[in-house]
This record gives sequence, C-alpha cells and structure tokens, in this order.
Amino acid sequence: MHRPKFEKLSVLIPAYNEEKTIHLILDKIRRVTLPEDIQMELVIVNDSSSDDTEGALRRYMDTHSDMDIRLFNQPFNMGKGAAIHRAIKESTGDFVVVQDADLEYDPQEYLILVKPVLAGMADVVYGSRFMGGNPHRILFFWHSIGNKFLTFLSNMFTNLNLTDMETCYKLFKADTIKSLLLKEKRFGFEPEVTAKISRIPGIRIYEVGISYYGRTYEEGKKIGWKDGFRAIYCILKYNIFDTQVFKKTES
Repeated sequence: MHRPKFEKLSVLIPAYNEEKTIHLILDKIRRVTLPEDIQMELVIVNDSSSDDTEGALRRYMDTHSDMDIRLFNQPFNMGKGAAIHRAIKESTGDFVVVQDADLEYDPQEYLILVKPVLAGMADVVYGSRFMGGNPHRILFFWHSIGNKFLTFLSNMFTNLNLTDMETCYKLFKADTIKSLLLKEKRFGFEPEVTAKISRIPGIRIYEVGISYYGRTYEEGKKIGWKDGFRAIYCILKYNIFDTQVFKKTES
C-alpha cells in the first residue's frame, strides 16, 4: 500500500452571506485535533457577500491568531464552484477537504475522512450522508430522493458505486485536484469533479459514513430544485460530451 505525503490538510471554505454563523463553524474546526501531527490551514473564499461576512471573518482572525486562516475575496459573486476553484489554487496542503460555511457538517469527522489515507489505501475520500450509524437530521423527502437519483445517474456513467455523490465532504490529494480542469462555477462542482476523478487511471476512491445536520430554507439553506436540474446537465456533459480531465500543460 502506498501512502502519499500528508503533513498538512487544507480546509477549503466557500462563504456567502454567513455573517451570523461563520464563527460557529470556525469554532468547531478550531477544536479539531488531527492525528500524527498533521497541520491544518483554513482557506476561506468570501464570494462577494452582501452582508458583513468579511468583517466577521477579519474580527475572528484578529482574536484567533493561533489559527492558520487565509482569507480571499472574490471581486463579485461568482458562485460556490468558483470559490472552491480559488481555494484549491491558494491552498498549500498535501490534501484538501471542502467545508461548507454553514453548520450542516461536523469538522470532527475530518478524522474519519483522513483514516483511509493514513492507512495507505486512498487518494480520494467521500463522506457519505447515507451510510453508517452517525446522526442525520430528518428533513426533506424529495431532496433525499433527488440526491440518490443524481448519485445513481452519476454512477451509471462513472462506474463507481458511491452512495452520496453530492456530499460536501470530499477529501482530495492536493496534486490531483490541482491538476484537474474544473469549469463549473456554481453547484455543478460535485458531478463535474466526480466525473473527472473517476477517469484518472489507478485512482483509489473510498467512501466513509458521516453525520448530517441539515438546514431548512428558513435557516439559510441555499440549494434548490434548479440546482438539481443543473446537476443532471453536468452529469451528462462531463461524462459524455466534455471529457477532458486535466489542464493542458505548456510544452
């Protein structure tokens, strides 16, 4: 088993209008202690929020100088996918994990995500909300059906047997994710990146069960039915019509 270098984890946080709750997720991340002295950096991309998300972040950084936090601001609202692209580019860790700025996922479960990597078995780890015995908030039936349908459709083309393609928690080897040609600027990131990593020869993909503390729309949930149709479009596009995986390298 080949274990890649893993000395630092980059936590990628796209943030949009999270002024009231961003400090809560940062507090949760602050309490995480990774195994084997793995260091952690937070790469936060403020997607031109219309509230005071930037101010809240800067105040937090001023009072928590012990944390390695790097903040970047998009020039205008470009979408979650574009914010993740920026965070990937700016990250300096050996592995990266996507963390939404809301409170739907538990950062303590980074320890679950890194376990297959530290065992020398994985290059990519997906955290599934639909497997394992961890807590899951009961919310929207049709969202659940939609997620399972999108995962099923994606699996048909990628020949993977994922249970939760749309999960936020995806852990990637940094060199791998930085080499991909990623185009989706909004909520198409999940099906696009899944399609592309599935075509990398020899890639070792694992899935682990995680918790899910979902939000209602009143509590700030942003994804809707239009994003579901966009995901279907992206599954078809990046598995059939636009199949370039890697960025072109200069000769």
